[in-house]
Amino acid sequence: MGKKLKTGYESDTTRLIRGLLAKNPGIADEQRKGRSLWWDKKLDLDQLRRARESRVPQKGYVYQTED
Repeated sequence: MGKKLKTGYESDTTRLIRGLLAKNPGIADEQRKGRSLWWDKKLDLDQLRRARESRVPQKGYVYQTED
Protein backbone atom coordinates (compact mmCIF):
# COMPACT_ATOMS: atom_id res chain seq x y z
CA MET A 1 0.00 0.00 0.00
CA GLY A 2 1.15 3.55 0.56
CA LYS A 3 3.74 4.98 2.88
CA LYS A 4 2.73 6.07 6.35
CA LEU A 5 3.13 9.78 6.95
CA LYS A 6 4.79 10.99 10.12
CA THR A 7 2.42 13.64 11.36
CA GLY A 8 3.65 13.90 14.93
CA TYR A 9 0.10 13.29 16.09
CA GLU A 10 -0.40 11.19 19.21
CA SER A 11 -3.90 10.42 20.45
CA ASP A 12 -5.08 11.28 23.93
CA THR A 13 -5.39 7.57 24.70
CA THR A 14 -1.81 6.87 23.64
CA ARG A 15 -0.53 9.74 25.79
CA LEU A 16 -2.57 8.50 28.74
CA ILE A 17 -1.18 4.97 28.45
CA ARG A 18 2.40 6.20 27.98
CA GLY A 19 2.06 8.41 31.06
CA LEU A 20 0.55 5.62 33.09
CA LEU A 21 3.35 3.23 32.14
CA ALA A 22 5.98 5.88 32.89
CA LYS A 23 4.56 6.43 36.39
CA ASN A 24 4.00 2.71 37.08
CA PRO A 25 6.59 0.62 35.21
CA GLY A 26 5.47 -2.56 37.02
CA ILE A 27 2.17 -2.62 35.13
CA ALA A 28 3.62 -4.60 32.24
CA ASP A 29 4.92 -7.29 34.62
CA GLU A 30 1.54 -7.48 36.33
CA GLN A 31 -0.15 -7.87 32.94
CA ARG A 32 2.14 -10.77 32.09
CA LYS A 33 1.46 -12.43 35.45
CA GLY A 34 -2.29 -12.04 34.97
CA ARG A 35 -2.15 -13.41 31.47
CA SER A 36 -0.17 -16.46 32.54
CA LEU A 37 -2.56 -17.02 35.44
CA TRP A 38 -5.73 -16.98 33.34
CA TRP A 39 -4.80 -17.68 29.71
CA ASP A 40 -1.42 -19.32 29.18
CA LYS A 41 -2.35 -22.86 30.17
CA LYS A 42 -1.26 -26.25 28.93
CA LEU A 43 -4.24 -28.10 27.50
CA ASP A 44 -5.00 -31.63 28.62
CA LEU A 45 -5.97 -33.02 25.22
CA ASP A 46 -7.46 -36.21 26.66
CA GLN A 47 -9.70 -34.25 29.03
CA LEU A 48 -10.73 -31.93 26.18
CA ARG A 49 -11.57 -34.91 23.96
CA ARG A 50 -13.63 -36.58 26.71
CA ALA A 51 -15.54 -33.34 27.38
CA ARG A 52 -16.39 -32.99 23.68
CA GLU A 53 -17.51 -36.59 23.42
CA SER A 54 -19.75 -36.35 26.49
CA ARG A 55 -21.72 -33.34 25.29
CA VAL A 56 -25.45 -33.89 24.94
CA PRO A 57 -27.03 -32.19 21.92
CA GLN A 58 -29.40 -29.42 22.91
CA LYS A 59 -32.77 -28.88 21.27
CA GLY A 60 -33.38 -25.68 19.35
CA TYR A 61 -35.80 -24.41 21.98
CA VAL A 62 -34.60 -25.51 25.41
CA TYR A 63 -37.90 -24.82 27.21
CA GLN A 64 -39.92 -27.12 24.96
CA THR A 65 -41.43 -29.96 27.04
CA GLU A 66 -42.58 -32.20 24.16
CA ASP A 67 -40.24 -34.57 22.33
